Amino acid sequence: MKKVAFYTLGCKLNYSETSTIGRMFESRGYQKVEFNENPDIFIINTCSVTENADKKCKKIVKEANRVNPDGYVAIIGCYAQLKPQEISEIEGVDAVLGAAEKFRLVDLLGDFVKEPREKSEKAAVFNSNIEEAVDYHTSYSLNDRTRTFLKVQDGCDYPCSYCTIPLARGKSRSDSIANVVKAAKEIAESGVKEIVLTGVNIGDFGLQNGVRVETFFDLIKELDEVEGIERFRISSIEPNLLTDEIIEFVAKSKRFVPHFHIPLQSGSSKVLALMKRRYKRELYVERVNKIKQLMPDCCIGVDVIVGHPGETEEEFLETYNFLNELNISYLHVFTYSERPNTHAVSIKPTVPSSKRAERSKMLHILSDKKKRFFYESQIGKQFNVLFEEDIEDGNMHGWTENYVRVTAKYDPMLINETKKVTLSSINDKMLVEVEEVEEYVVH
Repeated sequence: MKKVAFYTLGCKLNYSETSTIGRMFESRGYQKVEFNENPDIFIINTCSVTENADKKCKKIVKEANRVNPDGYVAIIGCYAQLKPQEISEIEGVDAVLGAAEKFRLVDLLGDFVKEPREKSEKAAVFNSNIEEAVDYHTSYSLNDRTRTFLKVQDGCDYPCSYCTIPLARGKSRSDSIANVVKAAKEIAESGVKEIVLTGVNIGDFGLQNGVRVETFFDLIKELDEVEGIERFRISSIEPNLLTDEIIEFVAKSKRFVPHFHIPLQSGSSKVLALMKRRYKRELYVERVNKIKQLMPDCCIGVDVIVGHPGETEEEFLETYNFLNELNISYLHVFTYSERPNTHAVSIKPTVPSSKRAERSKMLHILSDKKKRFFYESQIGKQFNVLFEEDIEDGNMHGWTENYVRVTAKYDPMLINETKKVTLSSINDKMLVEVEEVEEYVVH
């Protein structure tokens, strides 16, 4: 029995796909092992959102070659679609598979036999034009953690100036509601309590062969009836696709939790236009206010990019002040990185790297302040915590429904269990300590 190991770079979507490909291998008789357990095959699922992600890929390949110099190394994912020839020249790589090929790698690569090759020889490349990535592959992570990432949508039709995702994943396409519900029921049978819905642009759910046949609102209504899953969490949704009816439904739903992650990218409407985003900042304020009106304790996360070409110091400060005044809970800060074949590389003037770093640091500090303020606002309130198998220094961790990270004394009976607690204090690691309210919540 050949052993196969996986390494995933990037987003939750990649994790869901890696897990699904892993189960494909196991169904063919391969043994899934950890990266350091001398596997015969290494599958590296890559990201290419930033230049740094490309460097990480090369580092993982080098480590695979060190663990087993005779191991077969295959590269899949966004970087593999965008730069297959570049990857094929990396020493130790045996095969590169694009977006249309990655789910067929077991068939395409045969017995995964590492052929000796000269340094001048390149790895085998299986890479179609991105227009051929039209199939949809149901994917979800399993047996990895307390929660599962369930892919409901892939690809994107939004031409944001800085983004390579449409080039790496193709056009927007979705699973059917029936298939998503079926997958959710399978996940429930495995004992997982929380499902995170993921995709490239999940608010655009419902497109099949370029035609909208269902909607994201239809999907969440159906999922709310799935027995066995305690929580559904929406991973990230564009502000222009987050409708009043979605917010109102989540506010009164049985299983959808009060937590939204809404990409903003800039608090300057001028920079939003440069980025080719499909909304102005006034719409973003409306979305946040609507959520907080219906769910005062809702956690709201925000993506923001600093240093986009054309962003002046005044426009960055406009973003900073906008976020500072907004009733949000935390930030995911991205430093702009030049990506080939995107519109942003043609925009002048560019922002010096030192300025980008400075702006990033300011927003990271602001994020820490926002998070602490949000956590402090929750102290003294009761929530249900889903505890994970995440043990450190005799303590275990978990998440409230509204995404507060808590810590409690380790109890093996609590792993993957939901318990009602009162949030009592914030420790020096920015974790919230809790007091037990009652025995396990019965669902």
